[in-house]
Amino acid sequence: MKIIGRRVVGWEAVYDIGLAADHNFLLANGVIAANCFNKSHSTAYGYVTYQTAFLKANFPVEYMAALLTSNSGDQDKVQRYIATCLSMGIEVLPPDVNRSRIDFTPVDEKILFGLSAVRNVGQGAIEAILAAREAGGAFQSLADFCDRVDSRVLNRRALEALINCGAMDALHPQRNRHQLLVDLPLVLDWAQGRAKDRAIGQVNLFDLMGGSTSHEPTGSYDPAPTAAPVPDLPESEKLRQEKELLGFYVSNHPLKDVRRPAAMIAPISLGDLEHYSGEGMISAIVLLTELKPITTKKGDQMAIAQLEDLTGQAEAVIFPKAYERIHEHLQPDHRLLVWGSLDHREERLQLVIEDAEPLEEVKLVMVQLPVEKASDIQAQNRLSEILKQQVGGLPKVPVVVKVTDGRHHQYVRLGAQFRVEDADRTRRALSSAGFEAEASELLSLKL
Repeated sequence: MKIIGRRVVGWEAVYDIGLAADHNFLLANGVIAANCFNKSHSTAYGYVTYQTAFLKANFPVEYMAALLTSNSGDQDKVQRYIATCLSMGIEVLPPDVNRSRIDFTPVDEKILFGLSAVRNVGQGAIEAILAAREAGGAFQSLADFCDRVDSRVLNRRALEALINCGAMDALHPQRNRHQLLVDLPLVLDWAQGRAKDRAIGQVNLFDLMGGSTSHEPTGSYDPAPTAAPVPDLPESEKLRQEKELLGFYVSNHPLKDVRRPAAMIAPISLGDLEHYSGEGMISAIVLLTELKPITTKKGDQMAIAQLEDLTGQAEAVIFPKAYERIHEHLQPDHRLLVWGSLDHREERLQLVIEDAEPLEEVKLVMVQLPVEKASDIQAQNRLSEILKQQVGGLPKVPVVVKVTDGRHHQYVRLGAQFRVEDADRTRRALSSAGFEAEASELLSLKL
């Protein structure tokens, strides 16, 4: 039922009664109105909305840090909120053994991952790190860290996790993560030897004088050993380790450098798919993180894929006909522009991929129009007719119009009905008709 009218009948006490099902209220004519929240309930929600809006507007870093912490158990929400931070200009940094606390922490207009987010580092280890930092100040080096934090609660696996996720980068700006991993066995043996000496009351001269226990290197009576120099790990491997240990790409993301052109040609983000109500073909720029090939009963090949972008994750299916056409592009950790449709069956959202192209090969047609020409109906119609003539086959090349007044410009992405089959052929047709156009590779765009 719906209330279609109301009038003031005086003041009455109201109560927000907790019912097993919906909130139901009996109207004067005996009809039940379902889900009619009373005014006190609405006022409370309105006040909370005002408070959160005020905090987000005036204390954005603190607000987002609190939001990330309160949703830290939901990976999809955390990824979406990290993307929100990025759009707000708030940088989210990897954990830091000298600055991070248990949860997400605001520091200098940035947000630090909490130590509790690092896999393989338990609560006892975190408490030991914070206690050592509180008692002795900031850690000066890997050796200092291993010497001061009890190895009985912080084992080698946890130390490797802290190194690989970037939590020790600031301790050794001149050393890379690979070097720290190679140094670790030597430093652990050294630190355990010192712990045994202290346990039996044997200390060196510098300990007795109150000097540094391990602030390596020169001048120390008992310097920590280091391994021979080694090159750093490849960037892709460092990011893979971050993703494995934190659940997210933090220091960088394979799609971070293309987020502006991505928004131009593929405005649908994976985090928005559940709210998308449109029909027909959609496109998205994604990172393929996992691929599971499947053989059908007929012997055909298809696949289930896991996709990711800056805002979230999604499952995708590639049926046999599409798989046969695009399977060479379906490689884990590859960046793709995909086209497909949404399937809401079986109470779960799935993207049905019809086509895919490596991001490095994606082209678009850029048409530059002076603002006077852009507002000319005849010019608009002529542009529309030329583009429609280029649609045949499988149209997947987007067309973007750059409207400029000489000093400022604005990009306008034309609808899916104006996607064309061949970028170079379309550019030639537009140029012949007097339009300034170019066929550009997506990754070469400077927006």
